[in-house]
Amino acid sequence: MRKYAKEIQIALVAVIGIVVLYFGLQFLKGLTLFSSDNHYYVKFDDISGLSASSPIYANGYRIGVVERIIYDYENNGEIVAELGIDNKMHIPKGSYAEIASDLLGNIKLEVQFGPDFDDIMEPGDTINGGLQKGALGKVENLVPHLEKALPKLDSILYNVNQLLSDPSLRNSLDHIEQMTADFTKVSKDLTAISAALNQKLPGMLATADGVLNNVDTLTHNLNTLDLAATLARVDATLQNVQALTDKLNSKEGTVGRFLTDPSIYNNLNSTAAHLDSLIIDLKAHPGRYVHVSLFGKKQK
Repeated sequence: MRKYAKEIQIALVAVIGIVVLYFGLQFLKGLTLFSSDNHYYVKFDDISGLSASSPIYANGYRIGVVERIIYDYENNGEIVAELGIDNKMHIPKGSYAEIASDLLGNIKLEVQFGPDFDDIMEPGDTINGGLQKGALGKVENLVPHLEKALPKLDSILYNVNQLLSDPSLRNSLDHIEQMTADFTKVSKDLTAISAALNQKLPGMLATADGVLNNVDTLTHNLNTLDLAATLARVDATLQNVQALTDKLNSKEGTVGRFLTDPSIYNNLNSTAAHLDSLIIDLKAHPGRYVHVSLFGKKQK
């Protein structure tokens, strides 16, 4: 009996090692040991690299793992994936499982929940499955559009090369450089003007303050002015002017008669005519009016 004791010990250690190795591999695959996960099934036509131990996510949260993949040789090669999902997770009817992959090639299963969480699926039910194109799929969809755009892109590049080789473009760039230099000079001039204005601004503000003070003084003088007395004086002056005008318009008085009586004008006009005739006759016959004698002889 003793000679078999070592063999029995070795056998027990080997069995324990195999058990530990099995459960260790299961754990490394992501399978939950001694769990009561609910099992669901998903049918695919193409699993695109999905394998046992691939994680299952819902809204970015890991809810389980793919436990095994079953290939149905008798039903046109249909592939069924058995899912182990946390029993606390309730999957509504109408949910959809998509195989997704990132740019690094990691494969996972995304569960898109149905709309009604009151109507849930029972463990063992089959979930609809399919492929999620993801970023690579979107790029694949863009390829036909890119193929259509390549001729136009080639034409655009040709036109750009023609434009760049045109000498007028170089001349335009030279003009733009000259304009940039002019703008720089104008900017410097404006800076100098701004500096000069900043220096003169205090004096301008002081002048403006003086003007404002004068305006305030004028306003104060206007406020203190006896406007009623001034208007009374103006009214009295206007009345005097009106009285003077009335006297001038009336026939009384010398000035009034002179302005209104036409006979005075006629007499003055006649007198001026006679005076003019007298002056003409005096120039023509001065001897009639002036007698000059060198010897004091009286003229007969």
